[in-house]
Amino acid sequence: MTEEERWAYLVALDEELLKGGVILSEWCSFIVREDDIAFASGAYLASILTSVSGIETYLRSEYGEKSRERLIDLIEKASLDPELAKDLHTLRQYRNRWVHVDDPRDDECLLEGSEGKEGELEKMAFFAARALRRTIYENPWI
Repeated sequence: MTEEERWAYLVALDEELLKGGVILSEWCSFIVREDDIAFASGAYLASILTSVSGIETYLRSEYGEKSRERLIDLIEKASLDPELAKDLHTLRQYRNRWVHVDDPRDDECLLEGSEGKEGELEKMAFFAARALRRTIYENPWI
């Protein structure tokens, strides 16, 4: 998929999922823009990490009571569609495997050929792009 096609995918997600308008904090808007750039550029790991950051920023602004609430707690306390909450937990757990690498010396799967990981990252980046938009558009005003 080309960069132009990835931008078109993001536009299509907006057209599909945004039913009205939303108000986002400037922090959230900034992170979403950065995520869009990473996604469209094909920087899939960066896109996944930034998507989760955008999701956490949005949930913190809408549902957070304490500044140090963990993402898992924010997802649980938010009034989200159960399927979206399930998807956010899937995405959070996937992100954690990359951010909190148990043994950085255990890198055979990357050394022997990263094609499998790259395909996995691409698939998860598309999943993350949709999950981010489902989250930030979850409570539109009309």
